[in-house]
Amino acid sequence: MNETTSSQDGAFGFFRNPSERRIVITGFLLLFCVLGGYFAVRPVRETIGTIIGREATQNLWIFTALFALIVVPLYGWLVAHIRRSILVPVIYAFMCAGFLVTAFVFQSHSEDAAFAKVFYVWISVMNVMLVSVFWSFMLEIVSTEQSKRLFGPIFAGGTAGAFLGPLITSRIVLEVGNVGILYLGAAMFAVAIVLQRLLMAEWRRMAPVAADKLATSDRERALGGNPFAGFMLVLKSPYLRGIALFIVGISAINTFLYFEQLQLVEDQFEEIAKRTQVFANLDAIVQGLVIITQLFLTGFIATRFGVVVLLVLVPIVMVFGLTVYAVSGTFLVMAAAMVVRRWGEYAFIRPGREMLFSKVDKESKYKAKNVCDVAVYRVADAGFAQIKKILDALNMGGTAQALIAAAAAALWAVNGWWLGRRYEKETPPKS
Repeated sequence: MNETTSSQDGAFGFFRNPSERRIVITGFLLLFCVLGGYFAVRPVRETIGTIIGREATQNLWIFTALFALIVVPLYGWLVAHIRRSILVPVIYAFMCAGFLVTAFVFQSHSEDAAFAKVFYVWISVMNVMLVSVFWSFMLEIVSTEQSKRLFGPIFAGGTAGAFLGPLITSRIVLEVGNVGILYLGAAMFAVAIVLQRLLMAEWRRMAPVAADKLATSDRERALGGNPFAGFMLVLKSPYLRGIALFIVGISAINTFLYFEQLQLVEDQFEEIAKRTQVFANLDAIVQGLVIITQLFLTGFIATRFGVVVLLVLVPIVMVFGLTVYAVSGTFLVMAAAMVVRRWGEYAFIRPGREMLFSKVDKESKYKAKNVCDVAVYRVADAGFAQIKKILDALNMGGTAQALIAAAAAALWAVNGWWLGRRYEKETPPKS
């Protein structure tokens, strides 16, 4: 699967041979463009949420879940019949085209609420699809041992993009408007297409010399199977079911915090572009904290203390933070919980989650992973959005809802501990 010739470790101990260095640098830049393009445009999505209102947005999450359930088997069919060397760049091209079409429509029909809702649903599904596809491919390139060392710095590329994307949006949106931001996102995905081709070239270069053509052909061929195989793989495997349940835990906490934030910004800011600026500033603050952690701490914690710590640290902190909020009821505590949750997800939870998939076979890396990352995530989002809507309708206060969320975080922590222990015992698949 990988070059095994070892040399002295490079900076921070990341690299053990030139191939690893090329993988990390190209992966860093590719994820920078993917998440930079998405996070530059994400404040536009959040602004749409404030325009249509919290209740309408909660209902929109149902359509997001339905779209996810449609997209996942469609992706399963594509990955079964199309070579990854073609499919992955095409997905980035699809995002580029989608942003361009949306910019054109918004420029011509700025008050088209129906299209704005379609855009909200589309980008909400595609953003998790993009990240899932990226890591599916990275997991095919690197080994389990390499993932612990290399995923931290590669993740830092995505975090740098997620930091600079909203920062640029915050600085220019008042001048160029939301349409200009969409053009910026399209440009970044155009660059991502080129970088993905470079990563593909490195993948081919890593094929064993003795059987170069055969190995390359085997790596690039479509996976085969049926489009619903991912669902069956998750249902049959306790390990994959555990990952799916872990993602449900992420969704539960995220949904509670998301709608509290949405309501707050809607109440305090009337100007549409100003709301976009506020969301962009919040994204930039979180990502600024994350990038330092991913560069210097994530890999160190994974190799020294294991994946268990990456998975349980944030859930435990959330139990404490939500309990304190339930007692105090202050916005300061809620704001701190929001920042810690998002920082911890990108710095610890997401890298740990991706490492979990290094212990599954190739088909699971693409099909089952996509089911967990897209379908499970968005269906859970929709379900918890409706639960929160019901709790609001019953006039349940923030204190009671925070205690419920804290209990969910405790279960999330237990699930993370079980997954981390199971990960250490799993045998990596043969390449």
